[in-house]
Amino acid sequence: MRVYTSEKIRNIGILAHGGAGKTSLTEALLYNAGHTTRLGKVDDGTTVADYLPEEIKRKVTVSTTLAPVEWKDHKINVLDTPGYADFIGEVRSALRVIDGIVLVVDGVAGVEVQTEIHWNTAEEAEIPRIIFVNKLDRENANYYRVLDNLKENFGIKVIPVMLPIGVEDSFSGVVDILKQKAYKFEGTKVSEIAVPDDLKEKMEEYRESLVEAAAEGDDEILMKYLEGESLSDEEIFSGLKQGVKKAKVVPVFCGSALKNIGVQPVLDAIVELFPSPIEAMKDQGKEAKNEPLAAIVFKTLADPYVGKLSFIRVVKGVLKSDSNIYNINKQKEERFGSLLVMRGKTQDTVNEAQTGDIVCIAKLAETSTGDTLGIKDKTPVLEGVIFPTPNFSVAVKAKSRNDEDKVGTALAKLLEEDRTLRLEKNTETKETILTGIGETQLDIVIERLKNKYGVEVITQTPRVPYRETIRATAEYEYKHKKQSGGHGQYGHVKLRFEPLADAEFEFTETIFGGSVPKNYHPAVEKGVHEAMAEGVLAGYPFTNIKVTLFDGSYHEVDSSEMSFKIAASMCFKKGVEKASPVLLEPIMNVEIHVPEQFMGDIMSDINSKRGRILGMEAHGKEQVIKAQVPLAEMYRYAIDLKSITQGRGSFSMEFDHYEDVPQQIAKEIIEKAAQEKEQ
Repeated sequence: MRVYTSEKIRNIGILAHGGAGKTSLTEALLYNAGHTTRLGKVDDGTTVADYLPEEIKRKVTVSTTLAPVEWKDHKINVLDTPGYADFIGEVRSALRVIDGIVLVVDGVAGVEVQTEIHWNTAEEAEIPRIIFVNKLDRENANYYRVLDNLKENFGIKVIPVMLPIGVEDSFSGVVDILKQKAYKFEGTKVSEIAVPDDLKEKMEEYRESLVEAAAEGDDEILMKYLEGESLSDEEIFSGLKQGVKKAKVVPVFCGSALKNIGVQPVLDAIVELFPSPIEAMKDQGKEAKNEPLAAIVFKTLADPYVGKLSFIRVVKGVLKSDSNIYNINKQKEERFGSLLVMRGKTQDTVNEAQTGDIVCIAKLAETSTGDTLGIKDKTPVLEGVIFPTPNFSVAVKAKSRNDEDKVGTALAKLLEEDRTLRLEKNTETKETILTGIGETQLDIVIERLKNKYGVEVITQTPRVPYRETIRATAEYEYKHKKQSGGHGQYGHVKLRFEPLADAEFEFTETIFGGSVPKNYHPAVEKGVHEAMAEGVLAGYPFTNIKVTLFDGSYHEVDSSEMSFKIAASMCFKKGVEKASPVLLEPIMNVEIHVPEQFMGDIMSDINSKRGRILGMEAHGKEQVIKAQVPLAEMYRYAIDLKSITQGRGSFSMEFDHYEDVPQQIAKEIIEKAAQEKEQ
C-alpha cells in the first residue's frame, strides 16, 4: 500500500447497537472503494471484517477489525467495532485512536441501548460524529420516526443532510439537502435524478435547519446569517464542517448498507467533514511538528500464521519499517521488520507510517496493549487505554488432567488479546477463576480455547471463600503420646480459644514454671496455624481467633517439636468445637450506576439478595446506589443487572468484611460440604 500523508488520513470508528448493520456498512465502504468485488454478507459469513470462526458462527462482531478504505486520494482507517455490551473493551480500545465516529442506527428499531451508551461516551470525549440510519429497505423502516427518536434522545444538534427516496421495498435513493440534488444507486454507480415532487417541500424545510446549524459552527457565518444575508453552499458547507469538528453538529445520513444505497455520500462525508490527525491534534491544543516518535498500542491479536500482532497508532513522528523501537512502559528495546496494513485478515506492507496512521507490527516480544512506543529518554508515556472493570466470574478447569498446562498457556494468550479478562488462582477454594464483562464474552473464550488451542474446559459458578470463627471462649487439653520402641512421642498442651475482633489470629502463652519449655512454643503455634487452614464446620479456614497456651507437660526423652505440633493441631480441632463455631461469608461493597427509572427495581433486587442499601446520590444523568451484599449473591449479578436495566446499568464491587451466614443457609453449606467430603 502507498504511504499517505497525515492530511490525507482519516481515522474513524463504526459504532452501533448489535444488529444495526455496522459490519454491513464496513463491507459496503470497502466495496465502493473497489477493495472487494462483491458485497459480503454477515449471514453468509463472507464479510471482510467478521472473519473469526466465532463471528461467522454467531453472526456478530466480537473483535474490533481494522479495514482501511482508499477513497478520493485519502486513506480512511475504518475500525469496525462490536455492538454487544460484553465486548465494550474492544470499543474502548478503538475510541482511544479514532478522530471521528459513524454511529449506525437501525431504521426500524431507532435508538437502542448501545446507541445511547456510545453517544454519551462520544459526548464526554467531544468526538466528531455522523449518524447513518441504515436498513431503510426493511419492512416497517421509517426514517422520519427514527429522526424524531434521535432528536428526542440526543437533542437539536442532530441535523438531517439526506432524505430517503421511497420506503421499504421501493427505497432506491437519497436527496442531498445541502446540494438540493437527488441520487439513485445501482451497484457502485451513482446517477443524479430530479428531486421527487413529494420531497421538495420537506427538503426546503430541513435545509433551513441545516443552514441554521451550519451558521452555529462558524462565528463569521453566524453573524452574516443573523443579519439576514443568504449563505452560499460553500459557506454552509464550511460552517457544517466546523460544527462537526467541534462536535456541535451531528449530520444524519440514510441508506441501506446491504443494498449499497446512500453509502458513497458517507464516504465523501468522512473525507470532507472529519478532521485529519493533524487537525484533530490542533483542536485538542496539541502540536505534532518536530516531536519525537510516539505511538500507542491499542490492540493485540494472536494470529495463527503471523504470531502476535500489535495494532499501533502513530501519535507523533514517522514510524519506518525494519527499525528498532523503544517500549517506554517496559523500558525495553524492540526490533521489528515490516509494517503491516491489515484489512480484516488479509495483509499488505508499507514502508513507513506518518503521524496519525494506523499499522500493525508482528512479534513484538515485550509489548502489550496500552504501551507507548518511541525513542528512549525522549518520548513521554502516552495515556493508555482505559478498560472497564470485569465482574462476571466462572471457575474453569481442564476437562482432561493432561491439558492443565495447555489451558494455562492458552488462557494467557487470550488475556493478552482481551484486556477485560482477568485470571486468578484462588488459593482458598483451589479454583482458577476467569472473570470478564459478561456471559457471552466468556462463552466465546471457552469456544476459542477449544477451536484455536485444542483444549476443553469445564466451567461452574465459583465457590464462595467462606471462613469459620468462634463466638464463645473455651479451653481444651490434648496429650499426644506414642510409644514404639526406642524414642517415643510426647506432647501435652492446654489451650484457650477466644473470639478476636480486630485481627485474624493471635497466639500468646501464659506458661508458669516451664510446664512446656520455651523451645516448644513455636511448634505449638505452628500446629495451631496449620490446623486453622481447615475448619470444623465445612472445612473453610479459621479467622478472628486468639489462642493461648496456658499449661501442658513434657517428657525429657520423648518430647519433640513434632510431638507438640501434633498435640496443638489436634487440641485446636477438638477445642474450637466447644467454642460455638460459626460460618462467615464475605460481604462486598457494591456501587451500582443506573438511570433513575430503574432505581426501585434495583433496590428491591438488592433486598432480595440479602443486601443493605447504604445510600444513593446523583451522578450526572445517572443515580449511584451504594450497598453491601454477600458475595454469594453477586456471582451472576452482571446478568441480573443487564436484565433489569436493559443493559444500561453498570456496577463495581470490592471486599469489605466478613459476617455470620444466616443459620438456614449455613446448615445447607455444612451439609453440602459433608456430602462432598464423603464423595
